Amino acid sequence: MPLPRFGTFSIVAGDPASGVWGIAVQSRFISVGSVVPWAEAGSGAIATQASANTRYGPEGLALLRQGLDAGEVVRRLSEADRGRDDRQFGVVDRAGHAAAFTGKKCMEWAGHEVGDGFTCQGNILFGPAVVRAMARAYEATPGDLIDRLLAALTAGQREGGDRRGMQSAALLVVKSGAGYGGGNDRWVDLRVDDHPSPIEELKRVFKVYDLTMLAREDPATAVPIAGEVAVGLQHDLAVLGYYSGRFTGGWNAASQAAFARFIGEHNFESKQREDGKVWPSVLGYLRDRAAAETARRTTTAPIVPGALDRGPGAQPGGGSASPPATKGRRTSK
Repeated sequence: MPLPRFGTFSIVAGDPASGVWGIAVQSRFISVGSVVPWAEAGSGAIATQASANTRYGPEGLALLRQGLDAGEVVRRLSEADRGRDDRQFGVVDRAGHAAAFTGKKCMEWAGHEVGDGFTCQGNILFGPAVVRAMARAYEATPGDLIDRLLAALTAGQREGGDRRGMQSAALLVVKSGAGYGGGNDRWVDLRVDDHPSPIEELKRVFKVYDLTMLAREDPATAVPIAGEVAVGLQHDLAVLGYYSGRFTGGWNAASQAAFARFIGEHNFESKQREDGKVWPSVLGYLRDRAAAETARRTTTAPIVPGALDRGPGAQPGGGSASPPATKGRRTSK
């Protein structure tokens, strides 16, 4: 039984200077992120699609790990594959060189465009304008590799993308030691497996992930915690139940402890600072949560007396433990 073909457009890119490689992809195919993107920090990145040969992922990365350039990896993988005419894939090596292959039996329109440090490829597309727009967007977009990958994906969809429509999208970006807790290289690994607007949903999810897990903000934007900023933090922390002191603007031990607990409970460990400053993104998040809590208290009718008087950060109250279960038949009084 023949495997389903991917009507897919993707971009593979690398920035050796910052040690980052990644892939962004969209397809009218369920869970495209489970098949197309492969990457390894310090080695390179690969996207395998059309009648995708998933062996290109691990085998290609093994060749890149040996130091082979992207063109040689493309040549070796395609020449060894009897099904190459149905394949499409793009490769960027550790030095940032890019190469791609589009088999002659890939469904129209199919093709690729290789640029400096990236390659865009797609099949079952509205036309060549899709990969062309992706390439121009990647080249023209400011920011780091993540911003440029997402911009390329958006640009490809604006030119029609997969002519069958949209279903799934993925973003995989690797950087040495940048994964959770520093235990791997998966800096960003996000998938939207089934959605009517997968690229927009991917961007929405990434925005939350970026706020919570990444530290990409310009250090020059960090704000000193003093004066009105400290008062605002104390107020918002108090609304959420983390702080019970006065709003003095002095960043005392109680304020610092309340803020540290908030950071820990909301998964902002990557945004912790030891220099008396706070990131604007954290300020905005805390302000929004406090506003939502205030709205909840003013629009929700209390069911349990005092239930709306304490924020979600308040420590659980005391009380006796539940009685042990009673064995035997239950009787009524």
